[in-house]
Amino acid sequence: MELVRGADGLARCGWAAGSPVLLAYHDTEWGRPVHGESAHLERITLEAFQSGLSWLTILNKRPAFRAAFAGFDADVVATYDDADVARLMGDAGIVRNRRKIEAAITNAAATVALRADGGLEQLLHQHAPVGPVEPQAATTSPESVALSKALKRHGFVFVGPTTMYALMEAIGLFDPHLPGCHRRGA
Repeated sequence: MELVRGADGLARCGWAAGSPVLLAYHDTEWGRPVHGESAHLERITLEAFQSGLSWLTILNKRPAFRAAFAGFDADVVATYDDADVARLMGDAGIVRNRRKIEAAITNAAATVALRADGGLEQLLHQHAPVGPVEPQAATTSPESVALSKALKRHGFVFVGPTTMYALMEAIGLFDPHLPGCHRRGA
């Protein structure tokens, strides 16, 4: 991946070019730490829905995802039943994939259960790389593999090593910005 220079003269990671939505996400969210259970559950859920699709598609549908999944309140989403799955399958505002919808509900229930062991945020942050990471050079890491396995042991689904690597980038478990990007080290 290479850097691109925006109309504002700032250098950015190349994937942020071409869309104001991607540019805003790159500049304001990607690689920055998030806090709280619902913020972490949202990121896991959106990364799972993104699998096989473009991130731009997910970002464009993000407000609808937030509405559909009760602001990613794990207590609420964990109670969703077959009627809720049917309702969500009819919601054109989100990605209508039954397996991913069911995974979001499963992961909300796993999030609630995980509170007894320190919670989702703590588990994710325990898997942060301890050494430097070369930005955007890989799609998995030993840490993302370990995180994937840990989440699966706790009942999470759609949390493979590649998806967890993308999550680790997104929530700032390491700095994913390329050297020279105006967000690097911020």
